[in-house]
Amino acid sequence: MRTRSFDHKKGILYLVATPIGNLSDFSFRAVETLKLVDKIYAEDTRNSIVLLKHYNIETKLESYHEFNQDEKTLSIVKEVEDGMNIALISDAGLPVISDPGYKVVSEARKRGLPISTIPGASAGISALIASGLAPMPYTFYGFLDSKKTKRVSELNELKYIPHTIIFYEAPHRIKDTLEDMLEVFGNRNICLARELTKTFEEYINGTIEDVLKIEGLKGEMVLIVEGYKESNSMDGNPFEKIDELIHLGYKPNEAIKEASKLFNMDRRALYKDYLEYKNRK
Repeated sequence: MRTRSFDHKKGILYLVATPIGNLSDFSFRAVETLKLVDKIYAEDTRNSIVLLKHYNIETKLESYHEFNQDEKTLSIVKEVEDGMNIALISDAGLPVISDPGYKVVSEARKRGLPISTIPGASAGISALIASGLAPMPYTFYGFLDSKKTKRVSELNELKYIPHTIIFYEAPHRIKDTLEDMLEVFGNRNICLARELTKTFEEYINGTIEDVLKIEGLKGEMVLIVEGYKESNSMDGNPFEKIDELIHLGYKPNEAIKEASKLFNMDRRALYKDYLEYKNRK
């Protein structure tokens, strides 16, 4: 569906990417935009003020974060409707991605307001291209849930995705997350990228078990995880193979037919056994 024509009497909502670590990774256009807009909304004004002072940006700054976005979304959109030029930034990288901003953008789109992206650094893509793992296709997931039960459930939903997967993770949860990945995904190849663009930038390649052996990892992290690779061998459990094929999009009857071929089993007998197996779970 095409966006309605912009009313140029109204302002513009600018989505401005900020550096992910190194303050020099900020475009001339981004600096100029933040100097010229009427107001900047930032996830954490305490963090953003450092960047703004570095570039002598004196534009009025207000907060917009997950705890006040419901009450502020409509007021920001109203400001744009009234002719103000507004910039939305996050602490690091692109706003809206794993950061507040979606509600403002969605509401602005509904009202046909002008939105302009000022591109820049992205931690996920930066880590992906340097990881050595397949860059395309990829699935960006962002942060997993902080609670183990929900996190394991999310990982099970992602288990059979054949694409490289990009995750964000905090240092105090990295060990728990990797242990859950090992349990659900198996011992896949990964790249852990940390402190991107900073002095101690590091890329750690290996299996999940390899990375789990490393102690004292610090800094914000990006995890690049190898996608699922389908096995054509007859090793393993035929019932798990059926579940695997269903996750990949096969209809149950098709999955049972394929599994019976792989394990050299009678299809009808396998169907009956599989139903009993599912009823026991």
